Amino acid sequence: MENIGIYVHIPFCVRKCYYCDFISYPNKLEKQKEYVQKLKQEIEQRSKNIKNYVDTIYIGGGTPSIINSEYITEILNCIRENYKVKKNAEITIEVNPGTVTEEKLQEFKSAGINRLSIGLQSTKDRLLEEIGRIHNYEDFLNTYKTAKKVGFRNINVDLMIGLPEQSLQDVEDSLEEIVKLNPKHVSVYSLILEENTKLEVFVKLGKFDLPDEELERQMYWKVKEVLEQNGYEHYEISNFAKKGYKSKHNYNCWKQHSYLGFGVAASSYYNNIRYSNTDNLEEYLKDSSKKNIEEKQSLEDTKKEYMMLGLRTLEGIDISEFKQKFGENPLYLFRKELDKLVKENLLEIDLNNIKLTSKGVDLANLVWEEFV
Repeated sequence: MENIGIYVHIPFCVRKCYYCDFISYPNKLEKQKEYVQKLKQEIEQRSKNIKNYVDTIYIGGGTPSIINSEYITEILNCIRENYKVKKNAEITIEVNPGTVTEEKLQEFKSAGINRLSIGLQSTKDRLLEEIGRIHNYEDFLNTYKTAKKVGFRNINVDLMIGLPEQSLQDVEDSLEEIVKLNPKHVSVYSLILEENTKLEVFVKLGKFDLPDEELERQMYWKVKEVLEQNGYEHYEISNFAKKGYKSKHNYNCWKQHSYLGFGVAASSYYNNIRYSNTDNLEEYLKDSSKKNIEEKQSLEDTKKEYMMLGLRTLEGIDISEFKQKFGENPLYLFRKELDKLVKENLLEIDLNNIKLTSKGVDLANLVWEEFV
């Protein structure tokens, strides 16, 4: 029986970032106690038929670090009481700079959290202001240094490229500063201009200009170059880690392992079934057991998704693992898609692996579309 992961969604935030289209609610922190009670009910109710061991827990948002730390402890205790959590489980919480104190971080650590993911995005204060972040670089430095003081060693730092008015030099400067701090993990995401966000409105009104595709591509390759030169393994399109510090939770998702999601708008994947909770906070507070979407994957869809997720990782698809999981050879099963991608120099294939070429890394979305 495979291990599973658990995701917990904390939807509250101080202010919605201008680029954010996640389910999050600013100025509703007064509902945190009621929300956590419903969350614990859901965690307990759904444990009845789950026999798997839990090897990763990820608390995301929103901004999980703004709620009272005692509630984080309660949530984790509830999970341990109802699920078989492994002693060495990776337990992550997302943290925004300026939302934690030394005391709060200490309580996180005492609760068993052993990994932090800190949302920096850029070391340039003008860029942080333009995308609606609530912190500046100094706030991040204080949070990072306090986390190290408390004893956190496994820390991820989030950066973004393709931001409005961002230059290649801005990206280089941010990388230089982060490398000095030597976090164990760095995630670097390209800005996606989502519909109905404040940033989309600003861009349409001409308030901001976004970098063109060529500049954004240069930013991406500069990120890869600098981080690899400084001992980070580029193991997934957007993720870099020091040896032994890959994100186990995300990596398991890319390997199509099962996970349970708790909280408003949280998604789950278990026994080849995908389902999600309501994305309406008031509905969730009335009935946290109600599931919004349920989709049983066909075997064909499962195979396609395995290929798409596997090609997010730089190690690619292990052909023998695919055969063991599905009883078929992916080279034959997806011969048309693979042949097309190889001819376009997006994939390379040998006897053991199917993986992205350097061009494929650059144009990964084109690769994944072949398997959607």
